[in-house]
Amino acid sequence: MLFDRSPFEPESLLLSDRACRSLADRITKLPDPLPVYVASRSLMAGIVGFDMYRGVLALCRRNSEPAFDVTFDPDRLAAPARAPVIVLEALANHDNVGAIFRNAQAFGVPAIALCPRTCDPLYRKAIRTSMGATLCVPFVRTDSWPAPLARLRELGFTVAALHPDTRAVPLAESGARIGPGPLALVVGTEGSGISEAALAECDLRIRIPMAEGIDSINVATAGAIALHHFRERAAHPAVRNTSL
Repeated sequence: MLFDRSPFEPESLLLSDRACRSLADRITKLPDPLPVYVASRSLMAGIVGFDMYRGVLALCRRNSEPAFDVTFDPDRLAAPARAPVIVLEALANHDNVGAIFRNAQAFGVPAIALCPRTCDPLYRKAIRTSMGATLCVPFVRTDSWPAPLARLRELGFTVAALHPDTRAVPLAESGARIGPGPLALVVGTEGSGISEAALAECDLRIRIPMAEGIDSINVATAGAIALHHFRERAAHPAVRNTSL
């Protein structure tokens, strides 16, 4: 993922003996100036600070993130966009963030916005859980909250909160409430959920109907269900128009 699809440029590689042998064919195709260091697992553990059981580490330059308005300019997003952009509020679990990025890449999400309290997608655990998607899916961290939601509306997005409130619109019926422009889907932490301040900036709330007695599911799972729904809805407009 790093070499084939990511904008991040590696500056060097650190490999175990075994990893070097298994990646030999790939290493020969790397750019010439890229240093490749080979070390024993024990030496790698001493350098890195923990047991690198897979024996592969890349050092990359982290560039500054692009401006919010540039990233979420509807004219710059893939058109026609088959998936909404995603906005993450206060997600502190790296596994959940990584899984959301993996889902986002699978369903063609063009960009993700992170509130100031959401954890770093480039933390190693998030990268691993995402299967490298955090290295590929464009993201921007906002420096204020929830003002970016109002800015998305100004840019022409319908802003929808994925929320378990029983008064929210069921996912299958949400199409009638979403405008013709792009969609921004807001998801929140599993503990307190989306804040009241963020909900106040959303155009509507969408829920995934569940069995009686169950009020919520894992945030990454809920996001995947919603992304699949909206991708299918965009891919089959005739069916969508008939249902409305």
